[in-house]
Amino acid sequence: MDNIDVIIAGAGSAGVPAAMALGAMGLKTLVVDANPSPGQGDNKRAIGGIRATHSDPAKIRVGLRSLEIFSTWKETYGDDIEWLKGGYLFPVYREQEAYALKKLLPLQQQFGLNIDFIDPDQLQRIVPGIDAAGLLGGTFSPDDGSASPLLAINAFARKALENSARFHFNEHIEALLVEKGRVVGIRTDRGRYRAPVVVDAAGAYSRPLCATAGVDMPVIPDSHEGAITEPVARMFSCMVVDLRPGPGSKNYYFYQNIHGQVVFCITPDPPIFGTDTRETSVFLPQVAARMVALIPRLKTLRVRRVWRGCYPMSPDGSPIVGWSPEIGGLFHITGMCGQGFMLGPGMGELAARMIAGTVTDQDQAAMDIFSPARQYSKGREELK
Repeated sequence: MDNIDVIIAGAGSAGVPAAMALGAMGLKTLVVDANPSPGQGDNKRAIGGIRATHSDPAKIRVGLRSLEIFSTWKETYGDDIEWLKGGYLFPVYREQEAYALKKLLPLQQQFGLNIDFIDPDQLQRIVPGIDAAGLLGGTFSPDDGSASPLLAINAFARKALENSARFHFNEHIEALLVEKGRVVGIRTDRGRYRAPVVVDAAGAYSRPLCATAGVDMPVIPDSHEGAITEPVARMFSCMVVDLRPGPGSKNYYFYQNIHGQVVFCITPDPPIFGTDTRETSVFLPQVAARMVALIPRLKTLRVRRVWRGCYPMSPDGSPIVGWSPEIGGLFHITGMCGQGFMLGPGMGELAARMIAGTVTDQDQAAMDIFSPARQYSKGREELK
């Protein structure tokens, strides 16, 4: 394949939206992935939540653009990606969580989020049957929602193809090719491809990929498990996020999708590092007990399937997006920390503008926050 402008390593939550945006700008883009089709890595292991409700201004802006793309996709392009506008709900039972969430509201509202702190009665109307004992209220952002990760990534891939992007599946990237301090292409198990820009969208596998060019990318895979139940009558639509820690976990979150299935996940504590995606015997009884304690009516649901995927974690919990400070022509869209699906469309557009040299004034702030050259010593985002 000749005259490639950009090669993207990875056809997942970040790589496919970036290909879609780059193609729309007229850049000849090749996406290479070892899997047989789009989104077959950790994208399909996402539970589908989409929010702009962050506490970092850069992520809020990217999240709002992503939310706009997801929520209008069917109307704009005709593909049903199972978008459901259910909102995100953070119920609180402890003063420390109430204080933390209320403290974030002015910044969140300043940057355009539709979010507020609601009282216990309002909260119980949104999630009937939620435990009322000690409930202090919570924050609710009604414009957030959910979609099918696989339907969405395939819709984005079809649009990328319409925009003249090319995909090579079942092809493993063995190394980045570097000459005189610049990336010049990739070597795969099928051959070599040359391009002046290579995008690292390899997620949990960014570190070994970049190591082939002598770059130490500080992304560490962190395993999380999820599950889905049988479909039942509508009980609630929002993503419920319980921030309280419990034995072996920090928080957990769940929602009822467009089919009526309850989809859920938990944040292990301590983290489980590595790329092992085998299910465990610990996850289901651990998270089920907590969910039933919060909403007792969930106890009769039958679980259909459990799975495990990897969050590509950066040292400070923020995405790593931008040009490599070490190798010319190497661009990173990685370290999404489990938020690649929800941030992917907006982040893909931001990356495309950076690569094409058409960034806006608003982009600059995000570029500084997400920069691979930043110092990683700051604390993690409050609402991570």
